[in-house]
Amino acid sequence: MSLPQPVPPSWKDLGKSSNDLLGKDYPFQGASLEVKTNTPSGVTFKAAGNRDSRSEAIVGDIEAKWSDRKHGLTVTQTWTTANILRSQVELENQIAKGLKLDVSTSLTPDKGAKSALLNAVYKQSGFHTRAVLDVFKGPTFTADTVLGRDGFLVGAEAAYNVTEGNVTRYAAAVGYNAPEYAITIHGLNNLKTFSASYYHRVSPDVEAGAKAVYDSKSTHGGVALEVGAKAYLDSAAFVKAKINNAGVIALGYTQSLRPGVKASFGLALDTQKLNDASPAGPSHKVGVNLVFDS
Repeated sequence: MSLPQPVPPSWKDLGKSSNDLLGKDYPFQGASLEVKTNTPSGVTFKAAGNRDSRSEAIVGDIEAKWSDRKHGLTVTQTWTTANILRSQVELENQIAKGLKLDVSTSLTPDKGAKSALLNAVYKQSGFHTRAVLDVFKGPTFTADTVLGRDGFLVGAEAAYNVTEGNVTRYAAAVGYNAPEYAITIHGLNNLKTFSASYYHRVSPDVEAGAKAVYDSKSTHGGVALEVGAKAYLDSAAFVKAKINNAGVIALGYTQSLRPGVKASFGLALDTQKLNDASPAGPSHKVGVNLVFDS
């Protein structure tokens, strides 16, 4: 008798360990602040703002989320400084175990722009699938599925334009997940872009990863490569570093100042332009991110 298989990751989470290692905790684009609070009635408020160091543009949003865990219901409302109103209603494990339904909408009143997505996610042992209907764009129907067994993963995604009656996008992926490492290979953009990612938890305090991307339609050709590592200094702090084949080095440092207060600092250096004195200014970047979570 075979053992029950765990639920595999969703399509968008294939290669997540490597993507998080190389993409998160590097706040070198500017200064950002995030504040989260919780009320006794179960409502969570989040206010976030970011100032881009290059354009000096300041953007932000405020979000309110209410959850009824007993009935699997979650309602989220967001209002951004671009005057975009977003709403999301989620219902999980009520109609059937493992089934999650949600409706996501957005509205820009001054421009009249609107969108609506109907989502359905179903997951069981060894199986994770999702279907999305974009009501106003197309309409376009997108479906993806990931199958998993004994650590091996196989996934595929396809988008179908209902009005035009044709497949507009398709992709596929294979991978292997183990407790200490993960390998994922993607074929994206109608199998014209290929990526391979690798993640390894070397020890409880050290993680390493790499990602290579090849675009067959790229004008300059070649493979884009990025490698990085993360090391925990103690239970409240860690450092991260990565470098790509363009010679850009990124450093990140995250420190928990106290329970609910976290600060992250990021620095990016273009090693090919260390002495750049062009009128456009240096290509180096620095930033900070503060998070307050009550």
